Amino acid sequence: MCRWLAYWGEPLKPSELILDTQHSLVAQSLNSPLGAETVNGDGFGFGWYPEDTSHGNVPALFHSIEPAWHDENLRELTSSIASPLFFGHVRAAAGPPIQQSNCHPFRHENWLFMHNGFLDGFLKMKRDLAFAIDPSLYPLIHGTTDTEVLFYLALTMGLQDDPAAGLARAIRMVEQVGQSKGIQFPMQGTVAVSDGSTLWAFRYSTSHKSRTLYHSVDIPELRELYPDAARLEVFGEKAKVVVSEPLTDLPGAFVEVPESTLAIVDASGYHHEPFLDEAA
Repeated sequence: MCRWLAYWGEPLKPSELILDTQHSLVAQSLNSPLGAETVNGDGFGFGWYPEDTSHGNVPALFHSIEPAWHDENLRELTSSIASPLFFGHVRAAAGPPIQQSNCHPFRHENWLFMHNGFLDGFLKMKRDLAFAIDPSLYPLIHGTTDTEVLFYLALTMGLQDDPAAGLARAIRMVEQVGQSKGIQFPMQGTVAVSDGSTLWAFRYSTSHKSRTLYHSVDIPELRELYPDAARLEVFGEKAKVVVSEPLTDLPGAFVEVPESTLAIVDASGYHHEPFLDEAA
């Protein structure tokens, strides 16, 4: 469906990951070996939190309907700023039209949200899900994607107070509505959420066969493994990235996030928790 990455750490030029690394996000937009679609050329989005938070921590957005590999503005922008936390997303549309309002990530106040996957049978569920969104939030939906509806449903159900619980409630509602309409596996995908301080990355699907998700190994550990790797010098000690698929072929540089798992990234490092895992 799509490919995405989320960075957390010392301020970094986003181009280092979106454009310049071995299997960058733009490279994956042209060729995504682990994706359901190998080409993701139906627009892209980039969201970033400011390095200077003296005027608040509301993220900025750049969306385009051009293929990421064709957009010169993306290179100019990502090479000219630095950010301690940013999202990048390349889209393979599966129904909703190619328009800027349908490009991820989506923003509400200081929150960013993006998704790789789909809500199966979304058109059958759309009315029920949309009517469950808080009336004060509903007018803020500008696009036609299942992801944006899922985001505002999760906001309605408490995402800002507890992202894991809020998204879990929203997904359970999607599953209940979908299954009531004969849809066997309503939810599929990986989701990234941030408030500008913490990054939450979810891997979950009703079928328990979710899209791929990985995160990088800590930079000090990588430097021990590869002391001569000059490429690692651009990253600070705290740098971490969560991705749909690895950005490099270096053995041991990325680890897979297990099925039905929430990966949390904050100042204390990585943490994994079960997410909607019946066995847990």
